[in-house]
Amino acid sequence: MAKSKPIQRRGVLRAQLDARGFRHARYWPSPDLAPFVEHYWAVDWALDESCVRETLPHPVVHLVAEDDAATVGGPATRRWTRLFAPGEGRVFSIKFRVGGFRPFVSGPVGAYADRQFSAPEVFGERARRLGRDVLAAEDHHAAVAIYESFLRGCGAREDPMVDLVAAIAARIADDREILRIEQVAKAFDLQPRTLQRLFRDYVGAGPKWLIQRYRLHEAVALIDEGGRSDWTVLALDLGYADQAHLIRDFKKLVGCTPAEYARSTSR
Repeated sequence: MAKSKPIQRRGVLRAQLDARGFRHARYWPSPDLAPFVEHYWAVDWALDESCVRETLPHPVVHLVAEDDAATVGGPATRRWTRLFAPGEGRVFSIKFRVGGFRPFVSGPVGAYADRQFSAPEVFGERARRLGRDVLAAEDHHAAVAIYESFLRGCGAREDPMVDLVAAIAARIADDREILRIEQVAKAFDLQPRTLQRLFRDYVGAGPKWLIQRYRLHEAVALIDEGGRSDWTVLALDLGYADQAHLIRDFKKLVGCTPAEYARSTSR
């Protein structure tokens, strides 16, 4: 039986306001699939009125079951926005590790960036009923079992480069001092060009993009927690040279300034 995983919704915009009417669950993968899968996640909703959900996506691929179909969503470099209509619905998805999707396909993950494909386009006819079967499962544990049986049938083999890419991504996420590609390359004894090629192949986005995205995840989380209104201090805490650079990046990806975002979370 799949074990549930604590939920940390990093990257969800205005998470404290948008949780009403939604139920979230996450489950760890079995040990043999852990080299590829970060977790399985489900969202069920029952809404009395429409609402908008927005996220700053992580640099990963998702295999999503919804409306009796399965789709593969590549790493998204832009803000994700969705309008939910009143009513009920459910999504059940595989979130691959950073780089963990690469062993399942013959070409670079960069070909999937900011794009969606039907599961049969990626995995062939054996994926034709995948979405329907997952959503028809009697419970979440049964849905995970269907996904895991499918993944095992894909014949993907462990790739040591996935662990390297995941380690690099984790270092970028955890170390606020990392602001440039050269710092990452030096930390892992790689040439910058080698690092960029590796990320195009396994991640689908460059390391510079990843650095910026994780810093903005932190900025959003800190604002959501409250008590952050000195943008100069926040910028310095996140490794920015000044608040102007933080505000520029924040507005480009989130769609508003940090101050505007902070006001919107307190409504």
